[in-house]
Amino acid sequence: MKAAVYYENGGPEVLKYEEVADPACHPKGVVIRVEAVSIEGGDLLHRVGAPLAKRPHVVGYQAAGTIVEVGANVTDLKVGQRVTTTGADGSHASLRAVAAQSSWLVPDGMDIKLAACIPIPFGTADDCLFEFGRLQAGETVLIQGGAGGVGLAAIQLAKRAGARIFATASSNEKLERLRAYGMETGINYATHDPVAEIMRLTDNKGVNLCVDPVGGDTLAASLKCIGYRGRVITVGNSSRGVRQYNIQSLGMQNQTLTGVFLGAEIGTPRARAMIAGHVRDVASGALKVVIDKEFALKDAADAHRYIESRAAFGRVLLVP
Repeated sequence: MKAAVYYENGGPEVLKYEEVADPACHPKGVVIRVEAVSIEGGDLLHRVGAPLAKRPHVVGYQAAGTIVEVGANVTDLKVGQRVTTTGADGSHASLRAVAAQSSWLVPDGMDIKLAACIPIPFGTADDCLFEFGRLQAGETVLIQGGAGGVGLAAIQLAKRAGARIFATASSNEKLERLRAYGMETGINYATHDPVAEIMRLTDNKGVNLCVDPVGGDTLAASLKCIGYRGRVITVGNSSRGVRQYNIQSLGMQNQTLTGVFLGAEIGTPRARAMIAGHVRDVASGALKVVIDKEFALKDAADAHRYIESRAAFGRVLLVP
């Protein structure tokens, strides 16, 4: 099969387009012919610094396509069905082997490219807001990095839940586009201090919940944006920032800081049902997937480079 591989960690330039061995099908898994790859923030972080499982390494969490092989112990999936999948790696390829329990059926007539973008961003946003963030109707929520995949999903889900939504982005143009998905008030972090703006907009009360997929200095600011009994959810670290945080003040306001990793629960019945619901809602139009740009699989390095430029609004895809 063809794949975007690398032999060492580094920048986008380490990605090479090569012929590699086809993946083997696990007895409890399936192999799909990949038709669309949604590049996740974690894919970039892995390329930069995570240990390689093997050389050459095929990175990538999320891809959708058609099943071409089914493991001997799999009874609920069959060859020819379309699925969207997640896994620890292997998405940046023309074929992918994944566990059956990490595959969700794509409804008939649904665009496979939309399906490829759902499990991780929408599943992560849902867990951040509800399972761990305990968001209730009428509460205020700040979504850091609102123009990213998790951000766009979180804005839509929070709006549907009846929350008042603030979001940050790097430009006024991105913020204006976010209004169509449910954001009430936007903050351009390139020109304004998000902490000062949140306190001004909430009469110094702070927000009830902040979802932060950025990390680094942004997470330090998020901790200052919440009010009494406020909650901060940290999920991922797209900024790649490393710093220490003073969390001692949280106790004085009965505030909480919670880390979320969807991968720890993605195989549970709860998470599987939740993600299946989001697939159905995107198929019906109740939720929207925003695709910014598509690249050929052979141009994976350019796709990674584009994401790192912070120019994207929504998802960036690879198409084998």
